[in-house]
Amino acid sequence: MNVRHGLITAGAGLAGLSVMVMAVSVGYGMKDALGPGAGFFSFWLSLIGGLLSVGLLASAWRGTAPGELGASLFPKGDAARRCVAMLAAVVLAALLIEPLGYRLTAAALVAGLLYALEARGHVAIWLFAAAASFGVYHVFMNWLLVPLPGGALGF
Repeated sequence: MNVRHGLITAGAGLAGLSVMVMAVSVGYGMKDALGPGAGFFSFWLSLIGGLLSVGLLASAWRGTAPGELGASLFPKGDAARRCVAMLAAVVLAALLIEPLGYRLTAAALVAGLLYALEARGHVAIWLFAAAASFGVYHVFMNWLLVPLPGGALGF
């Protein structure tokens, strides 16, 4: 299967998914007494996703899709190992978020992804990972009032 067929399949699948999400979100209502309703954001995100997937479909159908110069649909070699490492990191984070809590899991995930992407500077990687995880936790818990898992250790 060449890249063009893969992009056509992905574009059609994403367009179909966008239509289904849009149809469901209309049933939730676009506004309520306080402002945007339960279906507002999902409707607009599905509309944007649908338009982007139609654009992908059109460019792949015309043959102007990226990667048409004989590139494989799936990565090979070092790129494939990095993709597998990133997928494994996300699965591991999903398994560890309840026992370890959001902050520690997100810090480890961000640091692991940066290492998988071959970022340099161990101190910079861990400072960024800690700032990102603790910063996002602070925004969600204190400003948005959305609880995130604290973990068994209270982290």
